[in-house]
Amino acid sequence: MTLSTELHVLKVFVGADGGGGNPLGVFLDGGAISAERRQAVATNLNFSETVFVDDTAPGKLQIFTPAAEVPFAGHPLVGTAWLLKREGHAVDAVRPPAGEVPVRFDGDTTWIRGRPEWSPKMEFVQYDSPAEINALTGSPDGIGFAYCWAWEEEPAGHVRVRVFVPEHNIFEDEATGSGAVAFAAHIGRAITVNQGVGSLLLTELHDDGAVSVGGAVALADSRLYTIG
Repeated sequence: MTLSTELHVLKVFVGADGGGGNPLGVFLDGGAISAERRQAVATNLNFSETVFVDDTAPGKLQIFTPAAEVPFAGHPLVGTAWLLKREGHAVDAVRPPAGEVPVRFDGDTTWIRGRPEWSPKMEFVQYDSPAEINALTGSPDGIGFAYCWAWEEEPAGHVRVRVFVPEHNIFEDEATGSGAVAFAAHIGRAITVNQGVGSLLLTELHDDGAVSVGGAVALADSRLYTIG
C-alpha cells in the first residue's frame, strides 16, 4: 500500500554562524508508518538518524540509523523536542525506548537530559591537537564507534571532535549528542564541543550522574514523503 506523510528535515546543533548542524529526518505522524517499514525508510533517507513520533502528547518515539534502531541518541531528541514545540506540541520530556528524557528550552538552545549509560558503546580516542583531528580521513582501524577528540582550550572545556560510526553505516557523524553526554561524564566536567564542519554542542553535568546536552536547531525542509 502506498502512503504519503510529511517529513521534516532539521539541522541540529547548528553553529553560532549558522554552519554545521546534523541533518535529521522527523515524521511527527510516525504512526502512519508501520513498524515493519521504519528501518527501510531510515535506510532510504540515509540521515544519521530518522525519528518516528508515535504520540506527540507524551513525545513517544523511535529512532533509527541507516542500519538499526537505537534506544537513545542526542541530536534526534534535541531536534524532535524543538520541532514539537514549533508545531504547537511543547513537551517537558520525550520518550524514546531508553526511558523518559526531560526537555527544556533556553532562548535558542534546546536541551535534553540523558543518562551516559544510555549512550551506545564508543571509544574515546584522544589526539594532541585540533589539527590532527582535522586531518583524519576516517575511523581509526578496527573501531566501530570512534569519538576522536583533542583539547582546543582545556581551561575553558572546549574540545574539537570528529565521530565515525562505520558499524551503523555512518562514515562521519556531523554532531553526536549521545557522544557528548558520554564524553562529558567520562572526563567529569562540562564541555563545549566543536564537531564536524561547524556544529556546536553544549553540556551540563548533574549531581545524579545525568548529563544535559543542548544546541540550536533549524528547519531545513518540509515535504511529503511517499512510501511505496
